[in-house]
Amino acid sequence: MQILGLVLGVALLAVTLLDAFQTIILTRRAVGRFRLTRMFYLLTWTPWKVCSNLIRDPKRRETAFSFYGPLSLILLLVTWASAMIIGFGLIFHGLGSPFHDSVQARGFRSDLYVSGTTIFTLGLGDVTPSSPWAREMIILEAGIGLGFLAVVMGYFPVLYAAFSRREVSISLLDARAGSPPTAAELMRRHSYEGASEALIQLLEEWERWSAELLESHISYPLLCYFRSQHNNQSWISALTAILDTCALLIAGVQGHPARQAQLTFAMARHALVDLSQIFHQEPVRGFPDRLPPSRYDQLHALLCESGIKVCTDNESMTRLAEMRLLYEGYAEAMSRYLCMPLPPWISDNPRRDNWLAVARLRAQAEESTRQSTEKIARAKGTLHGDHDF
Repeated sequence: MQILGLVLGVALLAVTLLDAFQTIILTRRAVGRFRLTRMFYLLTWTPWKVCSNLIRDPKRRETAFSFYGPLSLILLLVTWASAMIIGFGLIFHGLGSPFHDSVQARGFRSDLYVSGTTIFTLGLGDVTPSSPWAREMIILEAGIGLGFLAVVMGYFPVLYAAFSRREVSISLLDARAGSPPTAAELMRRHSYEGASEALIQLLEEWERWSAELLESHISYPLLCYFRSQHNNQSWISALTAILDTCALLIAGVQGHPARQAQLTFAMARHALVDLSQIFHQEPVRGFPDRLPPSRYDQLHALLCESGIKVCTDNESMTRLAEMRLLYEGYAEAMSRYLCMPLPPWISDNPRRDNWLAVARLRAQAEESTRQSTEKIARAKGTLHGDHDF
């Protein structure tokens, strides 16, 4: 029985340390279907999602979803620490509980107590080891506990730095594509003279954003659960809107260079497909069409009214449908899994852009400056009038 406890303790400790290494330190995709981190998210995300979806108020529901990402990170660290405590406790039990305990008889409870106080480097001293193996194991556990805490302290800044970089571009997209972002609105706001250069620059930025998303979120998949600052924004909706725009530019828009659209589309699709594979989400088939023929005609009319030259051949819709098949199934799968809705192609009920509050304040400042300038000008005019008189 003691040998079995020793084997189980070593196995649990090895699995926990390997899982923590793959999740925190390893800068590439972690492998293994029975990792502790994967099992943790499988067991916690589904109940959280079900309970959150019972909330009727959209804002409160989104707030409930937003709690999961940061809270799951804390609970994951608790899971790792608990597994290491149990693992070392089983090792101590396999060594025959070699301790002097003044409070209770030797046994597994005493082993767990020693393991817990050692891994958190408390060093209370009320339980003392009575064999050389126990002394050496306590030193080893204390070192692992100290190293684990150090790694965790460096883990949080890396995660939140990656999250902040992701959200900056999403916030900037608000003024360029609406809230939530749509391909029709992005194209409409880039229909002015000389907008091609601005659109190319925007697509270049989103090509790099997609590459950074791929690198950071494959290394740290739990970032996918972190929600954006505003309820009508998400990394999935932003990525899908960019893919929609690129597909539209490639399939049937004239006057805009399609080369950058192809590069951005390839990188954005690569990120979406790889992330869906990380979560073992197969592309969804047979979901409601996001752009039926009637909506396509509406999109075509909207773009034409904005002065954008759209291909009028009968194959343009077919080409666009073929482009959409390359990514929409994956986007729908991730949308359903993370409960982040996909953006429409055309917003029927456009919401007030998040950036308009700032724009309103700026307009008020400009109006105040204009009134002050006019007041000063009138005062000068009055003084000049008195002098002439």
